[in-house]
Amino acid sequence: MPSTLFTPLRLRDVTLRNRIAVSPMCEYSSRDGFANDWHLVHLGSRAVGGAGLVLTEAAAVTADGRISAWDLGVYDDAHVEMLARIFAFVEQQGGVAGMQLAHAGRKASTSAPWLGGRPLSPEDGGWTPIWAPSAIAFREGSQVPRVMTRDDIARVVRAFAAAAGRVLAAGGKVIELHAAHGYLVHEFLSPLSNQRDDEYGGSFDNRLRFLREVVAAVRGVWPERLPIFVRISATDWVPDGWTIEDSVALARDLKGRGVDLIDCSSGGNAAQAAIPMAPGYQVPFAERVRRDAGIATGAVGLITDPRQAEEILQSGRADLIVMARQLLRDPYWPIHAAQVLGDPAPVPSQYLRAY
Repeated sequence: MPSTLFTPLRLRDVTLRNRIAVSPMCEYSSRDGFANDWHLVHLGSRAVGGAGLVLTEAAAVTADGRISAWDLGVYDDAHVEMLARIFAFVEQQGGVAGMQLAHAGRKASTSAPWLGGRPLSPEDGGWTPIWAPSAIAFREGSQVPRVMTRDDIARVVRAFAAAAGRVLAAGGKVIELHAAHGYLVHEFLSPLSNQRDDEYGGSFDNRLRFLREVVAAVRGVWPERLPIFVRISATDWVPDGWTIEDSVALARDLKGRGVDLIDCSSGGNAAQAAIPMAPGYQVPFAERVRRDAGIATGAVGLITDPRQAEEILQSGRADLIVMARQLLRDPYWPIHAAQVLGDPAPVPSQYLRAY
């Protein structure tokens, strides 16, 4: 009998060959939003390595919604051609290709992490304005964002929908909406960053409005046969911020709006947050959302060992293991995990002689 980790997962009309997903991981290697050979090899290697779902890094839905000038984008029809090549390769290796759609909000216009991740002025290659629900900088020294008007909000909602159409044209099978880590959608959700006094701020329902509109717009162009994920930060890790109870209520709401899985991360919206990082430290969030909202969840965060991943799934704490840094260290982790768990390893024919 196969392990749970290597049991297929069906979401609408899409079946993942196993419960291992490549988490979106920014590569800061694009020019003008275009994917290139780096992305083909980076994402293709994880498909060759046996992952069931291969998600691209956060792809900006507008040029000014990029974290940096080197971010992947899906805001131009010309982006589709290379994405289609990458997605086709992933599918040829037995994986399912998907894309995370994002807008950086007040965390836009920065340098790459290995260049300090600092805010950039237009003179240094950044841009202005950057956008947010309220004029609150992320941290001292960061740009103060421009408050989005209703027209600005509507423009970005349309941009999410247009981006989803491009993912579909490229052959993607899963969309994940980025509502985590202190980027624009998370900024609307959290009372730390949303201090509006209109219909997009104040009450819990009002703070959900922007995400609801994005989900509706994306589901309007994304076929019913294909799933939508939403990545959330299940807690802000600071008093008076977004909480796990808010996340459960959000998940219940999204379940009725065509969302199929909640990818449970945390943090990113409060620079001063103290996050108690340890192996599997975010798994309780996936467990709580799954149990109390009755929706499929993805667990992420310092999951590195096959037996650890198997226990999470077997105990019903999540439906999908979403992996980041471990898959950077070992693109063939799924093959090695199958060997540890005694499952048939998803080894490409070209590599069989090594196994």
